[in-house]
Amino acid sequence: MAKTKKKRELDIVVISDVHLGTYGCHATELLKYLKSINPKTVILNGDIIDIWQFNKRYWPNSHMKVIKYIIGWISEGKEMIYITGNHDEMLRKFVDFNLGSFSIKNKVVLEFDGKKVWFFHGDVFDVTMQHSKWLAKLGATGYDLLILINRGVNYISNLFGKGKISLSKKIKDSVKSAVKFINNFEETAANIAVNNNFDYVVCGHIHQPVIKNIETNTGVVMYLNSGDWIENLTALEYHKKQWNLYKYSETHYQKENVTEKNEEFDVADKTAKEIFGQLVADFYLKPE
Repeated sequence: MAKTKKKRELDIVVISDVHLGTYGCHATELLKYLKSINPKTVILNGDIIDIWQFNKRYWPNSHMKVIKYIIGWISEGKEMIYITGNHDEMLRKFVDFNLGSFSIKNKVVLEFDGKKVWFFHGDVFDVTMQHSKWLAKLGATGYDLLILINRGVNYISNLFGKGKISLSKKIKDSVKSAVKFINNFEETAANIAVNNNFDYVVCGHIHQPVIKNIETNTGVVMYLNSGDWIENLTALEYHKKQWNLYKYSETHYQKENVTEKNEEFDVADKTAKEIFGQLVADFYLKPE
C-alpha cells in the first residue's frame, strides 16, 4: 500500500509556461505536483493557458483538472497572482482585475523578508514578439510539433533501454543565436532589476529553469526562471527565506500518495463561475 505524505508547506510557488491546451503540456504531472504542496502565495507567471494554439477539439480532462485545482486554491483564500504572458495575452484586457484573493497583473513587485522581488513573464524582451508576432506564433506551432516528435523518439529510446533526450534542448544548445538570445534575455532582466534596486528578478518565457546571481556594471541581482511544464517540468519555491528550483521526478510520486480535500471540486466549480462571470462582465463593460 502506498504511503500518504503530508503536503510540503511553501511561502511562495512560481509556475509558468504550462501551455494548457497544447499536446506538449504535462498536465498530469503538474497536477501531482500541485497536490503535493501547500503554498501561501501562488504566482502564475504567464502562458498558463495557451490561447494562441487553443483548439476546442483538444482539451483533455487532465488539463481541466489543473484549472479546477488552481481555482480550488482561490476558494480557500490563497493569494493568487496571474501574470500575463504572450500565449495568454488576451488576459491583458483584464489587468488589475481582482476577485477576493485572485488578481491579474502584467508585472508585480513584492517585498518579503526585507527583499524586493520583481515578477514578470519576460516576453517584453522578445524582439520577435514586438515586431513579428506571426513569426512567433509560427515558431510556437513548430515547437509543439517538435515536442510531439520528441515524445515518440523517447518512447523508442526507452524500449531500447536508453535514457530520455530533449531535441529542443539540443537545438537550443547547438544554435549560437538561441544561446545568445537566452544570455541577452538574462542580462537585460538583470540590468533593469539592478537599476531599480530589486534584490530578485523572476521570469518565465524562455523555458530555461535557473537560479543564479548575475553581476552587472552597477551591481548584483539574483535571477530566477521557473522554466516550464512542457519539457523541463520545473517550478520555483520560496520557503524559510530560501529560493529553490523544483524539478519533477516521476519516481517520487510512484511511491507516495498525497492527501487531498476536495476531489469533487464542488467549491472550485462555484468559484470558477464567479471568476469567469466577472471577467465576462469586465470584458463588455471596460472601455477600449
